[in-house]
Amino acid sequence: MRDTPRSLMLFAAGFGTRMGALTQDRPKPLVEVAGKPLVDHALALVHEAGIAKVVANVHYRADQMEAYLAPRGVEISDERAEILETGGGLRKALPQLGTGPVFTLNTDAVWTGDNVITTLQAAWDGERMDALVALVSPEQALGHPGAGDFAMAPDGSLTRGTGYIYTGAQILVTDGLAEIAEDHFSLNRLWDQMIARGRLYGVVHRGGWCDVGRPNSISLAEGMLEGAAR
Repeated sequence: MRDTPRSLMLFAAGFGTRMGALTQDRPKPLVEVAGKPLVDHALALVHEAGIAKVVANVHYRADQMEAYLAPRGVEISDERAEILETGGGLRKALPQLGTGPVFTLNTDAVWTGDNVITTLQAAWDGERMDALVALVSPEQALGHPGAGDFAMAPDGSLTRGTGYIYTGAQILVTDGLAEIAEDHFSLNRLWDQMIARGRLYGVVHRGGWCDVGRPNSISLAEGMLEGAAR
């Protein structure tokens, strides 16, 4: 059965330590790129794709994040007591997200080109896949060093390796989260289980992508956006 996801998790709880002074008084999703907070770039993709149910986890400067997101219709998954990483954070938010596969989207990247959420929607096949992750080649990846996270087979299935970089956007079946005993864990744990079953797939984003993880990436992202607008 092709079960189309209807809800989305925004990861917004991190400390943003690599941003230095920019995150001393604000959480990283509220750092501005091209005149608006990073999280607004993510929300623009979400709204354009027509995703109605959006949940964001909060921890670092959680009051600021909640005050900004709640009026925009985003539900809050509160991790003020302790930050749970991506896997633990997603599992905590499942009662709000509902059953079935979900989208997840990081809040520290800027995109051009096709809407990555609609790209994932179009390529999703729940009969074959437990997760579908959006990827770019190292040549496409601004602000992100390294040779990649995954190798892709001709059918789109993934193994650990080089060649493609994970962009922070995916569709994910969440059933396997219940099998992990730890409270704090990365979604890499779930991906490795899916790779072992041949159920992790990738789709290549058609457009630009910039990882805004460091201060010098802001100008890279703004240059990318300006170029795409010409």
